[in-house]
Amino acid sequence: MKTKIHKKQETTMSIVNAKEIMIPAAKEGWAVGAFNVTDLLQFEAVIDAAIEKKAPVIVQTSVKPSQFLGTNMMVAIYRTLAESAPVPVCLHLDHCTDIEYCKKCADAGYTNIMIDASKQSYEENIRQTKEVVDYCHSVGNISVEGELGTVGGVEDQIKVAEDEAQLANPEQSVEFVERTGVDIFAPAIGTAHGVYKTKNPKIDFERMATIHKMLNSNGIKTPLVVHGGTGLPDDYVAKLLEAGGAKFNVSTELKHTLIDAKWEYINAHRDEYDPGKLDKFVRDATRKAVMHWMDKLGCNGKA
Repeated sequence: MKTKIHKKQETTMSIVNAKEIMIPAAKEGWAVGAFNVTDLLQFEAVIDAAIEKKAPVIVQTSVKPSQFLGTNMMVAIYRTLAESAPVPVCLHLDHCTDIEYCKKCADAGYTNIMIDASKQSYEENIRQTKEVVDYCHSVGNISVEGELGTVGGVEDQIKVAEDEAQLANPEQSVEFVERTGVDIFAPAIGTAHGVYKTKNPKIDFERMATIHKMLNSNGIKTPLVVHGGTGLPDDYVAKLLEAGGAKFNVSTELKHTLIDAKWEYINAHRDEYDPGKLDKFVRDATRKAVMHWMDKLGCNGKA
């Protein structure tokens, strides 16, 4: 069966937006892994992991990798890999602060867009987010993620000092979702981008659960996103799943896996000049890291 997810494209059912795979996750208490990639090797590894685990998956690109490869190239890779995969795959633009670039990626064929206006005033955040929501909904079956509060750490071009991070207000979160029409929502609850400075970061699980209940008291309508997955202890992941997290973002861990795997292979094979073997080693290391996350999120067999 084919479905039209964008005015310019027809696609198989493996091409989905984020909300389509997050709704069942939120209903059943598991989550979709959302993995940031920077190149073809990582892209392949993430989808290979999803196929092996029979799990839906979200492949994410932050703005810099998207600009480096180009939106059309990124979407071409996505469609080539996803259309041959027997699992649902979403292509997500992560933490974009530029409204026009959000629109460009939507036009190119991304199926989920995150407009990050969280560092703006509350009213400006609403205005910018609503503009992107209205545009994406007008051009195709593209879901939109919005954020309220600020997540600490560094993600691509966005830097937020720890003492500047602000948690999302539950009542304001409900108003934000209602006024913007976002499909999925990322409330700041104390998680952070990058590497956590402590083994036990201060996460407000109760705030997450409260927001989830307030937004979804009459059935799941707005699934929640957890940013800053790298380094979260397993028991924290379990608590966030229980609190309503239906999408977990993992970026820094895959960057470290990519670089560490390259160093490991090159150091062990210093006299070998076989890019294919190096690429396979890196891809396998990334695939294993992704599958480990899928095990924790409970999404195996959910495709």
